[in-house]
Amino acid sequence: MHRQWWLVVVLAGMALWFFISIEPVLMPFFVSMVLAYLGDPLADRLEARGLSRRLSVSLVFLLLTLVIVLTLLLVVPILGRQLGQLIESLPAVLNWVQQTVVPQIQSLTGMDLSTDIDQMRQAIVDNWKETGTFAAGLLAQASRSGLALVALIGNMALIPVVTFYLLLDWDIIVAKLRGSLPRSWEPAVVRLAGECDEVLSAFLRGQLIVMFCLGVIYAVGLTLLGVRFGLLIGMLAGLASIVPYLGVIVGISVAGVVAFFQFGDWLILLGVAAVFAFGQVIESVVLQPKLLGDKIGLHPVAVIFAVLAGGQLFGFTGVLLALPVAAMVMVVLRYLHMNYKNSNLYNAGKDPGPEESS
Repeated sequence: MHRQWWLVVVLAGMALWFFISIEPVLMPFFVSMVLAYLGDPLADRLEARGLSRRLSVSLVFLLLTLVIVLTLLLVVPILGRQLGQLIESLPAVLNWVQQTVVPQIQSLTGMDLSTDIDQMRQAIVDNWKETGTFAAGLLAQASRSGLALVALIGNMALIPVVTFYLLLDWDIIVAKLRGSLPRSWEPAVVRLAGECDEVLSAFLRGQLIVMFCLGVIYAVGLTLLGVRFGLLIGMLAGLASIVPYLGVIVGISVAGVVAFFQFGDWLILLGVAAVFAFGQVIESVVLQPKLLGDKIGLHPVAVIFAVLAGGQLFGFTGVLLALPVAAMVMVVLRYLHMNYKNSNLYNAGKDPGPEESS
């Protein structure tokens, strides 16, 4: 039995090395797998109502396509405009910080921050000036490299095709994988897979919905207050909410600076704080209990470590995969811990109870 587990560990290590080696090619398949996983329960419900599998998958595929296209057409252009305006206003914001905020901090603390602020301002301004040149050069290089452009378009075109076929054969793939398991392993593996499915469902469907709802709440609240870049700041704060409290810290800091620079009134900071406080109340009272509960079971410190470690090891793809993988690892660790507590190694030398001694 121990040799079998060592074989599993070796095969898992080889698979991890293989996936790291071909990571650039995996992105369209990874996106397609996530979309198929999200759409499969809806396809199963439609199929249970009497529709054929192909028709159910076609309807789900059409719905996913509609949501993605509407998001790209409606939200992305607005975010792009606000991001461009934010970049253009950075020099003015830095001047305001240097002339207004720094003197107040120096008068309160006695610290001389002028040199550090000058260096930071100069570095940001230099990088800001180079942004357009870098983007133009990158675009020109991509245009000249026909092969790279064709590869990018091909990867994007693969996503809907692979998603459709994965959705169509999802249940068949799962059944074949289950049928390929060693018979002695099947009960434990199926139970672990079921627990991992609950965790992934809670994360992919629950956590993503929580992040989206928080982003909408923050964006609408900041926009109603009249804060510039409200949509951009709100959505970024919603995305940062993948790490506990990071969305609030990032959002309220950026929104507070932008709002105070825009209005020059300390009272506006109370309005910004109220927006994020309202979002936190809705998350803790409504969103978290309804959508997540205690299914993920990751400590906030474990969440932060998983995101940072994933980003360090695998870049942006690692950040996306960090929490789902960490949640599944926790399921496996809980299973191993339970077996360890029931093993002879743990119970060696344990005093027998009254019934055992008799």
